Amino acid sequence: MPDSKPRGKMSVEKARQLRDLERGLDRSGLQDPHPGEMKQREIRFDHARPEQVEEARLLLAGLEGLSVDPGHHHDALTVHYDIREYTLQGLETALIRQGFHLDNSLVTQLSRAIVYFCEDTQLRNMRQPERLIKKSNEIYSKAWDQHLHGDHDDTPADLREER
Repeated sequence: MPDSKPRGKMSVEKARQLRDLERGLDRSGLQDPHPGEMKQREIRFDHARPEQVEEARLLLAGLEGLSVDPGHHHDALTVHYDIREYTLQGLETALIRQGFHLDNSLVTQLSRAIVYFCEDTQLRNMRQPERLIKKSNEIYSKAWDQHLHGDHDDTPADLREER
């Protein structure tokens, strides 16, 4: 649990920290789903070629800003990287071009497609300027006032006041 309230520009992570701080929740022991820039992904290799896992580990370990650990399975590697420097799609494409064979089971292909989409969307969103709408509640209040509904009182303000 953070010792003090986060400072600076508000982000999703900071908003969660503030919420948890106010609720008295300690989420330090939970596995982080990696919503920020730092990612932890698993690269699964073809089951028929177990020797390529170690070769890929040596190759990937030579990349700056990327750390490689053994995966949860004997035919997998876990990579840790900053999404501003690497993407899973870029890493896997580079491995395929180097002659490595990845697992192409349906579950792995589906997981891979979801991760590719999420990382691509996150990168696009990071490049977009942040839209700041000041006093957004006023915008919705004005829109509500213009909407025809039964809650509107046409009586002039001076006649509505109690005397």
